[in-house]
Amino acid sequence: MMKDHKSELHKSRNTAIIIGAGFGGLSLGIRLQSLGFNTIILEKLDAPGGRAYVKKVKGFTFDMGPTVITVPHFIEELFSLEQLQDDLNKPDFPQEVLLNKDSEKTSTKKYAKIVPIKPFYRIYFHDKTYFDYDGDPVNTRRQIKEIEEEDLEGYERFHQDAEAIFKRGFLELGYTFFGSAKEMFKVLPDLLKLDAVRSLFSFTSKYFKSDKLRQVFSFETLLVGGNPLSVPAIYSMIHFVEKTWGVHYVMGGTGALINGMVKKYHELGGQIKYNSEIEEITINKRQNFFSKPKVSGVQIRNGELLKSNVVVSNGDYANTYMRLINNKFRRWNKDWKVKKMNYSMSLVVIYFGFKYDKELNLRHHNIILGPRYEALLSDIFKRKILAKDFSQYLHIPTLTDRSLAPKGHHAAYTLVPVPNNASNIDWSIEGPKLTKIVLSFLDSEGYIPDLQKNLVHSEFITPDYFENILNSHLGNSFGVEPRLTHSAFFRPHNKSEDIEGLYLVGASTQPGAGTPSVMMSAKMTARVIANDFYDDLKEWRGE
Repeated sequence: MMKDHKSELHKSRNTAIIIGAGFGGLSLGIRLQSLGFNTIILEKLDAPGGRAYVKKVKGFTFDMGPTVITVPHFIEELFSLEQLQDDLNKPDFPQEVLLNKDSEKTSTKKYAKIVPIKPFYRIYFHDKTYFDYDGDPVNTRRQIKEIEEEDLEGYERFHQDAEAIFKRGFLELGYTFFGSAKEMFKVLPDLLKLDAVRSLFSFTSKYFKSDKLRQVFSFETLLVGGNPLSVPAIYSMIHFVEKTWGVHYVMGGTGALINGMVKKYHELGGQIKYNSEIEEITINKRQNFFSKPKVSGVQIRNGELLKSNVVVSNGDYANTYMRLINNKFRRWNKDWKVKKMNYSMSLVVIYFGFKYDKELNLRHHNIILGPRYEALLSDIFKRKILAKDFSQYLHIPTLTDRSLAPKGHHAAYTLVPVPNNASNIDWSIEGPKLTKIVLSFLDSEGYIPDLQKNLVHSEFITPDYFENILNSHLGNSFGVEPRLTHSAFFRPHNKSEDIEGLYLVGASTQPGAGTPSVMMSAKMTARVIANDFYDDLKEWRGE
């Protein structure tokens, strides 16, 4: 009888459509299935991942996007969910998580193997000296002393103030959905008191005299698309997020985590359709001037029409509103407003495999800073020009996981921040040129000696990939730029103000970009949907 009851219950549930099988779409799909929705994810590409798509060629496996995994608690939370159960009302940060106690994490182990990485980053300065950031208090202070002894006292103050921002901004407010200006202005006095609204680089400069240390404690926002010169200092909490829970790697690559999430989603009854690019989000007209139009489903490029009164976009914010929804249905997110927002920088990412016969003096995650810091950031974000110099993030996962390359080889990628396509740079010309320069630099400067002689495979993507393949406005790589005027209430909302039944999840919406924030976004959006369908959920559960 119970089985029959669940079968009938299953038939009576609403269908939720999610656009995009990236981290946000999969995280939300798992949550909606556990809440009781019938969920279908529609993905443009031929496989899951979105920005975390995986490319395999010549025996090499390349993660095309995110590689830094933090807050494993968020992953365990997803893998622990069961059918018609949820954790939306449980503490977001249980005591054992705050105390960072080691646990069995039995649910995660069923789907993925996650291992800690140390140091978190090796940060190379232009003079070839480096700073190994590993979160260890003794080692951190030793290295600070070697660079600038007078900055030891400044680090103590930075540590104290960044911890206060972390506790307020991440632990207490991280899951807050700022749906109204009132909620924003309630917390603004606290943020002003913590000095969390000035720029991160300005905030960091209060504590450190050394240019090197100012760079060490501000560069991380570039990994979520933020300019250290303009992103608010609340992002200093990244330092404490990593310090508290560490930096991790999924054996087999980030794609292995995506596969684990797909497996969990299917176990809960969710569906995914690949090669299904959305042509339009279909809308029912408003009944009168004071009512909102309602979603009725989506139309796929192949002409197929799917009906639903719940549609969630894990796609780019600007693409969602300007390309998928007719402007006449939008009062809040009009084209002029969407275009007026600032969008994150883009990337040139070079994927390469090479033979090796000696030990590399590199680590899993490497930041190689160029000769300029502030001026280069201004070139990328403000002037939008392609400078002759560059900084890069070099990722060599085969130092941890040999399975990603043939025996005797390494798989790697190096990521170079560049202006988005508002720059009008011709990437068909500049992409190959920059790729050649960067690979030559890694070889000639001794980071990977004899790289060009031992190169087996190389290819690259540019802002054109993000714009044309991933449907990101102006080829941005991280959604709406995380500056003060695009934070909290001022960032695109997880629930559409324009259209009933339309929701957003992922990097472009609250709280922001980066793998942990995207997973938080999924929980925030799930809470909003659960609140909107509270009576239906009770009925589906037989409560």
